[in-house]
Amino acid sequence: MRTQVAARLRAGGLRVRDLWARDPEHFVELARAAVRDGVDGLVVCGGDGTFHLGLQAVAGTDTPIGLVPAGTGNDVARYFGVPRRDPDAAADLVVAGRTRSSDLARTGDRWFMTVLAAGFDAVVNERANRMTWPRGQMRYNIATVAELRTFSPLPYVLDLDGTTVELDAMLVAVGNGPSFGGGLRICEGADLHDGLLDVVVIKPLSRLELVRTYPKLFSGTHVTHPQYEHHRVRRVTVAAPGVVGYADGERLGALPLTVECVPDAVKVFS
Repeated sequence: MRTQVAARLRAGGLRVRDLWARDPEHFVELARAAVRDGVDGLVVCGGDGTFHLGLQAVAGTDTPIGLVPAGTGNDVARYFGVPRRDPDAAADLVVAGRTRSSDLARTGDRWFMTVLAAGFDAVVNERANRMTWPRGQMRYNIATVAELRTFSPLPYVLDLDGTTVELDAMLVAVGNGPSFGGGLRICEGADLHDGLLDVVVIKPLSRLELVRTYPKLFSGTHVTHPQYEHHRVRRVTVAAPGVVGYADGERLGALPLTVECVPDAVKVFS
């Protein structure tokens, strides 16, 4: 796909520097070097995780980022109306040169666009990453079933703009945008331009009720569930024992994590 995209960009009159990286760390290194050299934009081919890597190079700069979706989730593409099944059309958005500013979330020196998963969903991610078989979405399905058998609510301590809240919950999600995981609208109503983070808490549910509620995440109708709780803040610290946080599908590290919203931190071709 990258060859096709590079050809489309060149056909649109752009000069293209192709970055061939050994691994994710090398990609971020190359991308940061390109931004320092003054490129007019960074274009990534991949899913939310690849976009996440690109963000580490362009966030807080004037260099815009473009996305040609090639992942399984592609929530960032959903946010910005980037065609998910037409690489040429996605590349044409870069050629057109129109950009939109967006808020980003930041924890330490890491930036993310979508949602920080810090509960049942994060535990499933951690188990799936330890599995070597099967590949693809089925691995996550198996990990979900395995965790459902033993998962119990976690004790959380949240700092919401200076107010401390202690509670038990199935998960806490911190959204810059509304969805993750391929259209799961856990943070329904989150706005990429309001300077705020949406903190969603799902309080204790039975395993059966969790399974019943899961499909509602695709439509955002879970917000009417009595165990749903929602806060809007500029800064939040999430603490819970034994949980590793994930954002944009990438492993961030063990809780506690402090997340802040940085308004208009990136420009996106769209």
